[in-house]
Amino acid sequence: MKHNKALSTQETLLQQLTGLIATGELIPGARLPSERRMATDYAVSRASVRQAVQTLQGQALIETRHGGGSRCLNLLQTHLQLPQSGSDNRTLQLDVMEARALLEGEAAYYCALRASDAQLAALATEYQAMQLRNQGKSTLHKAKEDLTFHTMIAESSHHLLVVSFSQLFYARYFNAIHQALFTTLKRYGRYPQGIAQQHEKIHRAIQARNPELARTEAREHILYTRSLLEKA
Repeated sequence: MKHNKALSTQETLLQQLTGLIATGELIPGARLPSERRMATDYAVSRASVRQAVQTLQGQALIETRHGGGSRCLNLLQTHLQLPQSGSDNRTLQLDVMEARALLEGEAAYYCALRASDAQLAALATEYQAMQLRNQGKSTLHKAKEDLTFHTMIAESSHHLLVVSFSQLFYARYFNAIHQALFTTLKRYGRYPQGIAQQHEKIHRAIQARNPELARTEAREHILYTRSLLEKA
């Protein structure tokens, strides 16, 4: 009976942890709590926690490093090969912007629909900080700040595929995204007019938990930037 009870407890913990990963509560790259913390939080033995963690590792859902704890893996990383090209390739830049419009529209939609109150508060803090940090900064800095804002939206979407693909997409195409902004800035001599207002509209729609409007504003924001690049 004790063996069956221990097995049931272990399976329950495993299901709970798998559920947190599947629903985006634990995003790719996030650290799992320590074994001691999970044992306390879930009222199970350290042995049950250790076995559950080993099972997750065997399923390639997490990686565990000696002395470094366990982190969730990006489940798409080993299955998705994104094409690579030079950052100065205009066709690539335009294609990347089109993909961003679709991706960020869905990220904003699910963020408005599913983000926790704590995540919305963190996003509001980042949005306000972004306004201050962007003043007088370089194009590279602004590109990084822009992606930080959009990455937070994706990571608050509680949509595993959106989060996973966003991480890989931004990492692979950051140079193309930066170059697109740099080209636009060089052509017009200033940071594209309207970007700040568009960020505000996206942020307001998400904070109002209006998913349809958030999707529309996010897509229009990226397509606006794409249109400027196309004319540059």
